[in-house]
Amino acid sequence: MDVKKFIKGIVPYAFIVVFVILFRTFIATPVVVDGPSMDPTLKNGQLLILNKIPIKHKRFEIVVVKKNINGKKERLVKRIIGMPGESVEYKHRKLYINGVKVKDKFAKNTERFIMSDVYDKKKIPNDYYFVMGDNRDVSLDSRDPLVGFISEDEIVGNAVFRIWPFNKLGTLGK
Repeated sequence: MDVKKFIKGIVPYAFIVVFVILFRTFIATPVVVDGPSMDPTLKNGQLLILNKIPIKHKRFEIVVVKKNINGKKERLVKRIIGMPGESVEYKHRKLYINGVKVKDKFAKNTERFIMSDVYDKKKIPNDYYFVMGDNRDVSLDSRDPLVGFISEDEIVGNAVFRIWPFNKLGTLGK
């Protein structure tokens, strides 16, 4: 066997493998929606592309959060509702940020929806966010002390594109 030919033949494949690893680690990676907490926007089992390049987050952006819950690392797909330094409140199923009513067109199932006494109307610390699922009645999110406020470091990235199912292919804009 000619070693030079072997090495020359394997270099392009090694480059591709390294490129894919670096791309998935630092730029973008697929993520699967797990559960009904983002219904109707996102359904259980849908496949998204997660942008891992750091950005300035915005209200109502969909993010993936890595959180340690009961000793287990969980990836949660949620929507940013409250920004650092703000207070979040729901009155009569309406969203208020710093006491001002904000249109929340993403909220679903707010019949049994409650805000925890732990977080309702409290100021969100600097570098932290308040996140919720769109399906408010069933979402494990910042209202629950197990999740709480989300630090910038716990945000893995923002979901930007749905690739499965194909009939829902497209961006996840506001």
